[in-house]
Amino acid sequence: MKKLSARRRHPLAAVVVLLLALAATGGLYAAFAPASKAQADDTAQSLAIEEGKKLYSVGCASCHGTGGQGTTDGPQLVGVGSAAVDFQVGTGRMPAQQPGAQVPKKKVIYSQAEIDQLAAYVASLGAGPVVPNKSQVDPAGADIAKGGELFRTNCAQCHNFTGRGGALTDGKYAPDLEGVSPKHLYEAMLTGPQNMPSFPDSTMPTEQKRDIIAYVKTVNSSDTASPGGLSLGGLGPVSEGLFGWIFGLGGLIAIAVWVAAHTAKAKKS
Repeated sequence: MKKLSARRRHPLAAVVVLLLALAATGGLYAAFAPASKAQADDTAQSLAIEEGKKLYSVGCASCHGTGGQGTTDGPQLVGVGSAAVDFQVGTGRMPAQQPGAQVPKKKVIYSQAEIDQLAAYVASLGAGPVVPNKSQVDPAGADIAKGGELFRTNCAQCHNFTGRGGALTDGKYAPDLEGVSPKHLYEAMLTGPQNMPSFPDSTMPTEQKRDIIAYVKTVNSSDTASPGGLSLGGLGPVSEGLFGWIFGLGGLIAIAVWVAAHTAKAKKS
């Protein structure tokens, strides 16, 4: 008893007891605590990939291959990333209705949850651009004037200077950007669908993409009046020149004919 009492009075006795108590508490917590958030996220991701694989096998594998390797009817999907899937499926372009020069936008047949699952599966095949978050695509506070400069430099050659679209070669075309969501605009710039070149963040940072989105949404807003009056569809100098030739020159010809006819009548009288 004297030896035990002496050990209790030892200066390190309290430290040893505290360490033992902490170790026991930690062990009990590790044994009975719920799974961590990271583990839960991993489980949810695995389930999304599993469900996405099922959807892929039914709706995509016939063209893109069972493992995304691609076939003669569809390109390889390994490495395209979740952003490409979210854009193509989220705008109804995929699954494609029929082969052609360009796959058009159409009614979306998958729910957003199913699109997310498809995107998770395709992303698991190989790393690629990921779906942007809300802060990346939100045009609030962006520089609209800078976005206009960037758009006219990089996009207007195909989409027209107000994003109304235009014809390309071999039956292809640049689609009208009116009504396209900010997320899909961002994903299109990020992934370069169909005939469009891609603008990764290393080439065009997020801030510049947000500026372009702000410009496109502004010029296509119903609250934005055309500075030139009649917008003529916003199709640019081609339609404006055609309008000038038909109505302007046509009006001048009509006036000239009227003046000549009245002059001839005046001479006869």
